[in-house]
Amino acid sequence: MKKLSVALLLFVVAISFNAVAQETPVQSTAEQCDDCNKHSTHYIHESDVMYRKILLRGIDLREKQNLPLFSRNREITELFIKGVESGTITPYMNDSLDCGRQITIDEFHKNILIPSDQAQLTQEEKDIMLANGDSSFMQSGGAEYFFPRDLYQMEIKECLIFDKQRSRMYYNILALTLYVPADHPANIRGIQTVVASFSYKELVEKLFKDNPKAIWFNSINDQEHKNLADAFELRLFSSYILKVSNPTDSYLSDIYGGDQQKGIMASQWAAFDLLEYEHHLWEF
Repeated sequence: MKKLSVALLLFVVAISFNAVAQETPVQSTAEQCDDCNKHSTHYIHESDVMYRKILLRGIDLREKQNLPLFSRNREITELFIKGVESGTITPYMNDSLDCGRQITIDEFHKNILIPSDQAQLTQEEKDIMLANGDSSFMQSGGAEYFFPRDLYQMEIKECLIFDKQRSRMYYNILALTLYVPADHPANIRGIQTVVASFSYKELVEKLFKDNPKAIWFNSINDQEHKNLADAFELRLFSSYILKVSNPTDSYLSDIYGGDQQKGIMASQWAAFDLLEYEHHLWEF
């Protein structure tokens, strides 16, 4: 009789718990996991992270393997520019995103303005020239900007995570940064300058998905073009490691003497080290 009473009590408690659970709305994975990075497309709880490294990768869109991201009239850089101008995506000053600040559309346009060695007139000087009947400064045809195909240099900031719950390595892309290339003939400054950084999660959700122009061009089969979100998820691009998180926040080229050749070798060493670490995980 006593055992029957205990069993009946447990049955009643189970029914009550189930009723409460049905009344409570189920939270999304992101809401359940407060420790997850808000800019990541993969939600991994902090307690499941066994290994983490922040990587910075460079991408040259002129490389043969990257041409599908840079196909004619479907350049990924054109998507960025139009996305900012339409207000679809948010441009940031750098890849720190929320730790930095957003930039305005005017600032964005200024960043893609082709630099000139001619002296720039202030508005006051323009007003004085107009008052004197001199409108020569208006005959220059207006400001000139870099075309999307001129902006072929990008960087990817990503978090390399080993999830011990799922026993797999994730490449969580956090941000994409667009640059004015240092070697472009029109860039008289001769240095690489930032145009803007973008949250990768926002790009996927607001710019890439269901966008017929956001495609990775398949040169073998036109029927098998992929969405850019899928292309990045499948790692269908060529890149080289510029930085692995370190105490001094230094680039690999700076750590190994600043020489370009040593920087290339250091990038390969870093890639092999990460590959070797992942390989050794399965020996235990």
